[in-house]
Amino acid sequence: MTTDTMESQVQEVLDKLRPFLLRDGGDVELVDIEEGVVKVRLMGACGSCPSSTITLKAGIERALLEEVPGFTELEQVF
Repeated sequence: MTTDTMESQVQEVLDKLRPFLLRDGGDVELVDIEEGVVKVRLMGACGSCPSSTITLKAGIERALLEEVPGFTELEQVF
């Protein structure tokens, strides 16, 4: 799979999750993809929320594992 294909699939998943983040005053930005590792930045209220780790792992990472072939790990970039 090409990086462009993976990037568009990751962006599609983030776009599906974005309304839930926006509802709570936050957002997510795709920063980079390296060898299956997706790096994102949580913004707005999500950036400083104590539940941001749960949002990353239980929400975003789970969705990426289900929908993006070749995805291996999610990392938060500050």
